[in-house]
Amino acid sequence: MRSNSSENSANQDHEMQLTDHLEELRRRLIVAFIAIAIATLGSYYFSEDLFRLLMAPLLAAMPADGGLIFTGLTETFFTYLKISLLAGFFISSPVVIFQIWRFSAPGLYAKEKRYVFPFVFFATIFFVGGALFGYFVVFPFGFKFFMGFATDFISPMPTVREYFSFAVRLLFAFGVVFELPVVTAFLALFGLVRAQTLASKRKYSVLGAFVVAAVLTPPDVISQLMMAGPIIILYEMSIIVARICGRKKVEDD
Repeated sequence: MRSNSSENSANQDHEMQLTDHLEELRRRLIVAFIAIAIATLGSYYFSEDLFRLLMAPLLAAMPADGGLIFTGLTETFFTYLKISLLAGFFISSPVVIFQIWRFSAPGLYAKEKRYVFPFVFFATIFFVGGALFGYFVVFPFGFKFFMGFATDFISPMPTVREYFSFAVRLLFAFGVVFELPVVTAFLALFGLVRAQTLASKRKYSVLGAFVVAAVLTPPDVISQLMMAGPIIILYEMSIIVARICGRKKVEDD
């Protein structure tokens, strides 16, 4: 009887802990969603200006009287809504990240906690840097290439929805690709990857860079080279970062 009583007590404690964790998760999610909603509503006021900023590289490559069109009655409205949601997510990202941190912090060791803020900081910097590289460097070359197909009887008339999807997908692709050194540093700190292993796979990384560029960029050589080149450079940076973080792990151990 005593054994059964102890077992029942342990099960109740486990259920209470699970319930507490779910309740904590619910609170954190509510705060995160409220922050995103407020930032999205605020961003909608500037949605036209934000979309005009996103269009700037394309408009610079188009003829002077060129512009975007919409083929559905709700197309522009939903595009503005999407760009507001995207801007709202970025504006509220510090709040969202903080809520994730507060929820996960109790389960982390002290050594792991001190890596969280540097990881988040550099991940944000590299992601934004990749998106800016795509916007200021790749977009002008890529759009100029595509506009080169215009003739006297073929006029470019990209739609609002098509351009938004294309531009956002490409910006996210460059942002994610630029995260390579940050991810490598995280893996190296936990002993999941070594600099020697990365260096030995260098020739495969070059091939992989062009494969990734072919998948993520438009089907033109210039855009693919402008993504593959940074990937190769970032891979070399990752080797250096893995070597430094590997030494740091040895010192901590």
